[in-house]
Amino acid sequence: MTDRRVPPQETPPVEASIAEAHQERPDGGIWEHPVIILSLIVACSVIFAALFIGWALSL
Repeated sequence: MTDRRVPPQETPPVEASIAEAHQERPDGGIWEHPVIILSLIVACSVIFAALFIGWALSL
């Protein structure tokens, strides 16, 4: 096998590329957008913490 040096300005030749374009996956719904799930978890945690703090302060 010969080792030909390619100058930095040039792109080396491609050797038998058999890759094909892949198809886009369909949208995975809510699981594709974890920010929504995370924001729901954080909102519920804040509400629970506020209720607990309110209960603790009312004693």
